[in-house]
Amino acid sequence: MSAQFDGKTVLVTGAASGIGRETAFAFAERGARLVLVDVDAAGLARTALLCQKLGVEADAHVADVSSADAMKELADRVHRKVAALDVLVNNAGVGVAGSFVGTDLATWKWALGINVMGVVHGCHFFLPKMIERGTGGSVVNVASAAGLAAPKRMSVYAATKFAVVGLSEVLRAELRPHGISVATICPGIINTPITRTTRLSGDLSGDATFNQRAAAVYRKRNYGPERVAVAIVDAVEKRRGLTPVAPEAWAMYYGKRFVPRLMDALMARDAPV
Repeated sequence: MSAQFDGKTVLVTGAASGIGRETAFAFAERGARLVLVDVDAAGLARTALLCQKLGVEADAHVADVSSADAMKELADRVHRKVAALDVLVNNAGVGVAGSFVGTDLATWKWALGINVMGVVHGCHFFLPKMIERGTGGSVVNVASAAGLAAPKRMSVYAATKFAVVGLSEVLRAELRPHGISVATICPGIINTPITRTTRLSGDLSGDATFNQRAAAVYRKRNYGPERVAVAIVDAVEKRRGLTPVAPEAWAMYYGKRFVPRLMDALMARDAPV
């Protein structure tokens, strides 16, 4: 086990599965002390147990990132044990697919609460102590390739991820004088449980097989969350900013900048699911 994060405290939200779980493993393998957060108690306990088997301390906290009260309570508990985090990974997120017209406001509120306010709450309650300590640190906000270019039928999801990209850009500028780096991770098509739990709305709300078809496409693509975890650790180590992950994410990043008309046409096409 590498010791490059030995003695460092790393908090990961959405740690019960997918990118969050693999990120926890990646930091555990490098000696970090872990604070793991999710609403899925069983999955979270499993992640914590597996991290502990790697020989590191891993505390599991069931908390809803969309709740300011829950996140304040979490921060109070964490700060009673450590003065400040060394790395904050705001990873928790949910998926929504479907046309804008026909998507109800409750779906917007739900997704914004987790995907955007979850990041805001993490930063709001943990950054001040990192700044106060005065020894730097890192923030990682997990966005999406859909935060670089917005595909058809992803108005809710893309809006939340564009928000994360923009917030991260501001934070990177504001936190630089404090020695705190901010990485924005934009994964492409990654095989995680989010494909099976994506909430359908608008013109997809009656499609009983959409999630299964999407999951099948992602499984066939077979680009695992462990590769995103490697990119996260690398971004922290090298203090990188915006980091697309997977070839399609890089294609969307460059395409939006250099061939915007082509990207507009591609984003207007129906997804192959």
